[in-house]
Amino acid sequence: MVIDKAKGRAKQIKAKLQQIVFDDSHMRLTKVDAETALDYIQAYWHKLERFHPKDEGNLIGLPKNFLVPSFEAGHEFDYNELYYWDSYFMIQGLLDEKHKDLVLGILDNIIYLFERFNIIPNASRLYLTSRSQPPFLTSFIWDIYDAYGMDKKWLSKKIKVAEREYETVWMGTQKPNARQVYKGLSRYYDFNYLNDIAETESGWDMTPRFSRKALDYLPIDLNTLLYKYEMDFARYYELIGKHKTSEDWKNRADKRKREINSLMWNNIKSLFYDYNYIKKRRGTVSSLASYYPLWTKMASKEQAKRLVKSLRRFEHDGGLATTDTIQLTKFVPGVTMTPTQWAYPNGWAPLHYLVVIGLENYGYHEDAKRIALKWLKTNLDWFNKHGVFLEKYNVVTPENPPEKGLYPSQTGFGWTNSVFSYFASKYLQ
Repeated sequence: MVIDKAKGRAKQIKAKLQQIVFDDSHMRLTKVDAETALDYIQAYWHKLERFHPKDEGNLIGLPKNFLVPSFEAGHEFDYNELYYWDSYFMIQGLLDEKHKDLVLGILDNIIYLFERFNIIPNASRLYLTSRSQPPFLTSFIWDIYDAYGMDKKWLSKKIKVAEREYETVWMGTQKPNARQVYKGLSRYYDFNYLNDIAETESGWDMTPRFSRKALDYLPIDLNTLLYKYEMDFARYYELIGKHKTSEDWKNRADKRKREINSLMWNNIKSLFYDYNYIKKRRGTVSSLASYYPLWTKMASKEQAKRLVKSLRRFEHDGGLATTDTIQLTKFVPGVTMTPTQWAYPNGWAPLHYLVVIGLENYGYHEDAKRIALKWLKTNLDWFNKHGVFLEKYNVVTPENPPEKGLYPSQTGFGWTNSVFSYFASKYLQ
């Protein structure tokens, strides 16, 4: 009875949200509107820059300067370590000559971590070496190669490390890297074999996607990223003239794509879903992880067309919600739940970046611009009122604070600042 009432309440809220007429004020944004915010961001980077060349307690020493996700003076929750996937998104707004040494140094630090620990840890803390984070190493390498015109010798050295990370960590079949578990596809993992810690490897800590059983799921985002690794390796070997090796990598990517489409594409809902390989069925949570195949160019043109139509599930005045609906457990009296900040109504900078670039990849330029401008306005309105950027936002009711997670909400914020700068340079007149 309680569950039925909860479902009814959720449907009412969803129906109400679908009736909302979107505010179009974001379409009138210009670079003049963003000048103060952009100046703030440029002045903020030095607050996030660190140099710790020697191990200190559980903080791992790194040879080059790096960026931490956020800094707020006097805040009890403080960062002093480099994070894997945060670093990738932070450099997107820094790929210029001014920041070249910093960007190259961050990549060198990430490679140093792999060579020391045989894994790129969640972050540069000894207690975070039991898991990694979503694999963006090949993207990191190619973005720098393309932005700065690096030579093939540099590229070769970096790609060889990425190949070792791919084989050792993501294609491992036994502890400490038991990630490849079903039909050549991989899962998020933690060598303590704890579901909640494996979930943090996804970067989505925490999310309703895996029902607190992350070890049982083949995630759509992870396996799509590994498809991109395979295609990135194919691009490298084609570039150096090893065409047979390039074809081998393309064949591996094609095989992965077939398995992903077979297990994870829902033809009725026109979305990709995580796959529970223990129960042999797709998950039920609709999320923006479904749009990784656009960013990696894995989706077919027909899938892309249908994914664009499905954007209405997630799109609100403030941008894209991470999942498409509120969780039923919020309405069930007496049910305790882990805070899931990677869910409705929150929106996150890296997911907006991936979706927008994915839409651009398939020619949906107006949709990409609309979403980018909504995200810019949400960030800008909060900055103009409060003088800070946040790690996440409530995109359903942008004037309200975001839903809280397991740790205190952060201001700053590295990847928010970077994606804001990137979108502003691309979409503001």
